[in-house]
Amino acid sequence: MKAKIEDCKIINLPVIEYDEGNISPINGESDIPFAIRRVFYLYDIPGGQDRGAHAHRSCHQFLIAGSGAFDVMVDDGASQKIHSLNRPYYGLHVPPGIWASEKNFSSGSICLVLTSHGYDAADYIRNYNEFIEFNA
Repeated sequence: MKAKIEDCKIINLPVIEYDEGNISPINGESDIPFAIRRVFYLYDIPGGQDRGAHAHRSCHQFLIAGSGAFDVMVDDGASQKIHSLNRPYYGLHVPPGIWASEKNFSSGSICLVLTSHGYDAADYIRNYNEFIEFNA
């Protein structure tokens, strides 16, 4: 089934509050809709810069603003939508077949990414025309 931008959902994470600070545990397949196979984060991104601009053939991603703020533009080849991420207790699920671009990073922001697959260069679609063909 072809992914649509409506399939990209903001998911609220559990929050455990303490006087000393809060914790948001993330359990794959219960808090987000896939088992977590890989975790990475983007940081030291100059304010206002963009990242991403690709799609995945099979890999799900869950993006969280661990610190600071940024926007995620999602595109299914027919429609686009921008989600703003600026709190560490929710994130955006991006299923396979969606073109995603992270934009407008605030200075000092951290983008935490949880994925359903390990790194596989063949899973990436980095050319927008190829993405349109993939989703046709």
